[in-house]
Amino acid sequence: MKTINVGLIGLGTVGGGVIRILQKHHDDFVRDQDIDLNLVAVATRSPEKAELLGVTDIFFPDVNEVINHPDVDIIIELVGGTTAARDYVFAALEAGKSVITANKALIADCGHELMALAASKGAEIAFEASVGGGIPIIGPLRHTLAGNRILSVMGIVNGTTNYMLTRMGEDMLDYDTALKEAQAKGFAEADPTADVDGLDAAAKIAILASIAYNTDVRFADVPVEGIRNISPIDLELAQEMGYSIKLLAIANRTEGGIDIRVHPALIPLSHQLAAVKGVFNAIYVVGDFVGETMFFGEGAGSGAAASSVVGDLIEVARHMAYREQITQPVWDSEGLPIRSMDELETSYYLRLCVPDRPGVLAMTAQVFAENGVSIYSMVQKGTHDNSADLIYVTHKARESAIQATITGIKETGILTGEPVLIRVEGAEG
Repeated sequence: MKTINVGLIGLGTVGGGVIRILQKHHDDFVRDQDIDLNLVAVATRSPEKAELLGVTDIFFPDVNEVINHPDVDIIIELVGGTTAARDYVFAALEAGKSVITANKALIADCGHELMALAASKGAEIAFEASVGGGIPIIGPLRHTLAGNRILSVMGIVNGTTNYMLTRMGEDMLDYDTALKEAQAKGFAEADPTADVDGLDAAAKIAILASIAYNTDVRFADVPVEGIRNISPIDLELAQEMGYSIKLLAIANRTEGGIDIRVHPALIPLSHQLAAVKGVFNAIYVVGDFVGETMFFGEGAGSGAAASSVVGDLIEVARHMAYREQITQPVWDSEGLPIRSMDELETSYYLRLCVPDRPGVLAMTAQVFAENGVSIYSMVQKGTHDNSADLIYVTHKARESAIQATITGIKETGILTGEPVLIRVEGAEG
């Protein structure tokens, strides 16, 4: 039996979950994996957390004492963010120690550099928990699906926004009410910006695209729109048209490079992702040989994320204990270009708030025509304040053309509210 000594930085929700798994299943890992995972050092800003988790005997107030601990073989980083955590991870790798992290922001920001450093030091960095919490997706993309050319990765990877959209659609809650409920239940932070503005999802799809397409994709490469402008009326109308609205993280392989983006989208009710509700996540992957696959489960929380962290820990520990070959991802072997969002071609849902008076419909139709955008359908919904909602669904059009159309309509001065634009996934024409 081999003993692998572990240092843990961060005793928050996920860190506490990791300790509980190691405590509960230690003997199982010894029996099944022939590895003794020995937690020998922990660091946290709160000594009270160490006491609560029963690890005061191995608590260190200084993170560097854990990183430089002579007995530690593997560092688990669960601090998060790209400031202090970045320094910790780079320092651990520089010291030749392998690293397990759930830090999506760090991997999306400088994953390429971390892979290169790990390889140069004979170490390993693993990050399954950075995307999808307890859903296994990094491993399948790297190993199980390696016999395929990945054609598409599309997912619901943020539980907060999926919960909010589910509640808004099923119970006609407005955005503010749905957000307050999500915060009250602990699904949303006091500052929900990363979730509702799509930033969390953008980091995750950057990581998935990097692995799926062997290309160094960064967070900054991902065009992002959030859900702040979505209203219950949009969800109701989408349902009437046979669609559900989801915040989707999308990365497609195209002839011109990688089409990558995060935004709300209308998706057919027949699609597997349309049935994913509440705080659950799901990632839909299409390969040229395997066809359609979907990975579903809890995307966050102590148990889910900690499960993935410990899974990585076991794999890295086994490589170390039995000197197995380390296979770090090669993130830039293809080096595909990132397509501009302006090149996207799809159908669009556009809701315009306008005065309920003659001539308005003709004025908007003229702007569509001037920009070469063909209208598939139009519905007018009256309101109680002498205004109306004009809801257009277009045939396939270029993103640049639909943005020019919106600009042109704004310039007419007829709008009484901000336009709502939602792209349609799975549109036929």
